Amino acid sequence: MTKRIWMFVLCAWLLAPSLAWSQDAHITDVIVTNTRDDLILYFGVDGCFTEDLELAIMNGVPTTFTFLVSLSRVRNFWMDKNLTSLEIRHTVKFNNLKDEFVITRSENNQKPIVVNSLSEAKKIMAEVENLNIAVLEDLERNHLYQVRIKAELKKITLPFYLHYAFRFFLFLWDFETDWYATDFMY
Repeated sequence: MTKRIWMFVLCAWLLAPSLAWSQDAHITDVIVTNTRDDLILYFGVDGCFTEDLELAIMNGVPTTFTFLVSLSRVRNFWMDKNLTSLEIRHTVKFNNLKDEFVITRSENNQKPIVVNSLSEAKKIMAEVENLNIAVLEDLERNHLYQVRIKAELKKITLPFYLHYAFRFFLFLWDFETDWYATDFMY
């Protein structure tokens, strides 16, 4: 009997942190549209900033969000055909000396965006706008397509000596959204 109690306590102890600190991050405001030549995607992420993550950013810890985007042609009775797979990265770093946030976004060729408030930095980090995901020439008319989107924040990379000292707490900043999928006809 005591073995079962200890096993229960051990399981609760191991599972409690993951339940207590789980994120409710999710993909929102997805728009798939087109220009004359290209298929364009807009989307955002809600619930990705915790107080601990904001504190880490304010202390100068570089933080990177990774967005995974795929475009597939949906085919009945056959596997879907993957047309595009993209990985986009948004990184923010707070400069204490200048009291500014420097954000780089891979879809903008790493051109830095400098803002002075955390709220502006969070908005820029959590939005992807005007992302070219395909050339319309590559799509066939009157077929069903699917766009899938996922956002991730993996463990923050600290300098070696800090990473070793705080390794237990780094998992608190991890999050991963579920895949968001939207279908459309072209």
